[in-house]
Amino acid sequence: MPGISSFAADIIGFVGSFCIVAAFAYSNMTKQMNLLLFNAVNFIGAALLAISLTVNYNLPTMVLEIVWMGIALFGIFKALRTDRTTTT
Repeated sequence: MPGISSFAADIIGFVGSFCIVAAFAYSNMTKQMNLLLFNAVNFIGAALLAISLTVNYNLPTMVLEIVWMGIALFGIFKALRTDRTTTT
């Protein structure tokens, strides 16, 4: 991403990593999982890491983050669809 310094990219990447680790911790500590929250935080984390990877490029990690975002989007749509069917 043009205009982002390496330091800023690192900060963005650290925030993304924190989001993914926080979502994983949440999934292991909660008694009742909120799938929309879990997948949204995972998506945000993967997106932030992907942004940081546009500056500090690593192809295998970029592919991982794109796949991670895809899985999280699937989970978001599934959670939204499930919420809609259970409330009607």
